Amino acid sequence: MSEQENLKIFDDDRNHIGIASRSDVHKLGLWHEVFHCWFIRNEEGVDYIYLQLRSKSKKDYPNLLDITAAGHLLADETVLDGVREIEEEIGVAVDFAELINLGEIRYCVTKEDFIDKELANVFLYKSEHDFDDFTLQVEEVAGIVRAKFTDFAQLWFGEKDEIEISGFEITDEGEKCSIRKHVSIDKFVPHEVSFYKEVISKLQEHCVGRIGG
Repeated sequence: MSEQENLKIFDDDRNHIGIASRSDVHKLGLWHEVFHCWFIRNEEGVDYIYLQLRSKSKKDYPNLLDITAAGHLLADETVLDGVREIEEEIGVAVDFAELINLGEIRYCVTKEDFIDKELANVFLYKSEHDFDDFTLQVEEVAGIVRAKFTDFAQLWFGEKDEIEISGFEITDEGEKCSIRKHVSIDKFVPHEVSFYKEVISKLQEHCVGRIGG
């Protein structure tokens, strides 16, 4: 997405107050809407959470693990339009009706010259897709991996220092390369820990991670 794409902006009470460019939204720290979708797949009673590896060419948080698919909602879009992010980023066509709405989560990340105040519309997708089903938008996403959901939860609740992930990434030469390694929280996009905990709790409300694993 271009830094000049326009986004709806909101005040602290979530009142719509206008439109601003993406660059101004992040420079001035304005509340704006985003779409998040977490893929969960159950195999033999074990739930796995799928994560994208952000491209190393990304301006923000390159080479870090993130939500399965996510993106900003443009000024002329509604939450229903957010489903386009899934197919654009990871090549999986999903109907909005297949998603489970986990509600809105507010969070803010601040670093030098960058204030990201997001109103995240968060969804769960109970996936049946294999790794071969993902086709990546390589300028945005460099790979797809998964971890046991219970491991992921224990990582963010401080019960584990690292967890195993496995999947694939696309090399600079365009080749698909398998990944299997252990990672700690410093390999994830630095959303607030409270954000990850809230997402985990909402996923558990839908019986994710409570059977097997």
